[in-house]
Amino acid sequence: MLLGVGLLAASDALHAAPVATALARAGAVDGWLSIDGTLQPVRQATLAAQVGGNVLVLAVKPGDRVRSGQLVARVDERETQAAVQRSEAGVAQAEAETRHARLGAERSRDLRAQGFLSQAALDQAETQFKAAQAGLQQAQAGRNQATLVRGFASITAPFDGVVLDTHLQAGDLAAPGRAIATVYAPGALRAVVQLPSSMAAAARKAAEVQVELADGRRIAPSSRNLLPTADAVSQTVEWRLELPAATADAGLPGQALRVLFQGRAGAQPSTAPLLLPASAVLRRGELTAVYVVQDQRFVLRAVRTGADRGAAGIEVLAGLKPGERHALDAVQAGLAGAVPAASAAAPTAAPTATPTAAP
Repeated sequence: MLLGVGLLAASDALHAAPVATALARAGAVDGWLSIDGTLQPVRQATLAAQVGGNVLVLAVKPGDRVRSGQLVARVDERETQAAVQRSEAGVAQAEAETRHARLGAERSRDLRAQGFLSQAALDQAETQFKAAQAGLQQAQAGRNQATLVRGFASITAPFDGVVLDTHLQAGDLAAPGRAIATVYAPGALRAVVQLPSSMAAAARKAAEVQVELADGRRIAPSSRNLLPTADAVSQTVEWRLELPAATADAGLPGQALRVLFQGRAGAQPSTAPLLLPASAVLRRGELTAVYVVQDQRFVLRAVRTGADRGAAGIEVLAGLKPGERHALDAVQAGLAGAVPAASAAAPTAAPTATPTAAP
């Protein structure tokens, strides 16, 4: 019984222990701004159905190499074949009507020349012939259209490449616009990174940009392309960095990488990301957050982190502003009853200092 009371008292004391805090500060470690990104193919196409019907054949699977014009899938074409037959019958009927109208116009001309037919009757016969010719042209155009639509039943590869993914299986119902497969050309790759808008100016003025691949190699991109719009929700801008053709073995589409922006000489410290000690960052599944001090209590706030600089700390790219006070130990700050330590007891060193609890 005494042991249980002692453990309860110790637990209450732990919960009530003040947690050391520090101010969020920028730190330009080795002058590089690091942002996580992904690898994407420069040339990629999503093949979609243009007619409705069941998928009869899916001739490829993810990872297959395809040649330009190679069959990828075939959709049931019986309906389109029936449309072609109807259009051909319409052409035959229009041809017969045209022949009949032409013969009638020729007889009317002969009779008019002999004086046995009025000019009005001749004009009517000529008009009927021209109408029959127009009907024939319309029927022929309908046949061409039906034949073209029938060709949509076979989906082929638009270029030499690799099948990235398939979105339907044999037997599924295809509809116009519904994706069937995605094909990409593996020879040309690019790094795509979503950069916070607050750092866009610093990245644009970077003296050097490098792409760090998953295997640790650093490659200078052959070209940089900054999209002219920002995402309204995440407030980020997209950079596309094309890799040299000699780096076709850089990795697979979707693989994670890191883009490094080298700041200019004499760049303002405000453009550098915030650096927090690893103990201040809480990771729970997909959640990455820190405890921020508000009204003498801790409030959990989601943040976006960048590179892990080891002893220097973890980069915080969004969610925390310079000068905001945060807990140095996220685990202790999350305990019931945890309160910030007194300001006088809070560390004044850089954010990489070891967290210490107030006495």
